[in-house]
Amino acid sequence: MKKGLLHHIELYVSNLEESKKFWGWFLGELGYEIYQKWDSGQSYKLGDTYLVFVQAEERYKDISYHRCRVGLNHLAFHATSKEQVDRMTINLREKGISILYEDKHPYAGGEDYYAVYFEDPDRIKVELVAPE
Repeated sequence: MKKGLLHHIELYVSNLEESKKFWGWFLGELGYEIYQKWDSGQSYKLGDTYLVFVQAEERYKDISYHRCRVGLNHLAFHATSKEQVDRMTINLREKGISILYEDKHPYAGGEDYYAVYFEDPDRIKVELVAPE
């Protein structure tokens, strides 16, 4: 039964090519596959859920995204294990992507919450959390 499950999320991005590099790699590591492609967007699907990234029009790029404004704060994804969180953390660092809350990593969410937090090219916070 799919009632109530998330169908898709659509995000407008400032630079589609940069977002495709970042999200293509990250979502690929989680098992997502490219679902749709068109000139101004691309989507990735896993199971019945997909994420869509669309190039924002120039006229709407004057105010950049900030997660503390009204709207989306972050996207959180399930990891298969603490080891997957650790591998992803290593890969993120190798790619030059900063780990948020480095001083508390991997327990920034609490002593029983094992996760890595980082940002996409538009500074949307992303979280990968291990099962309890």
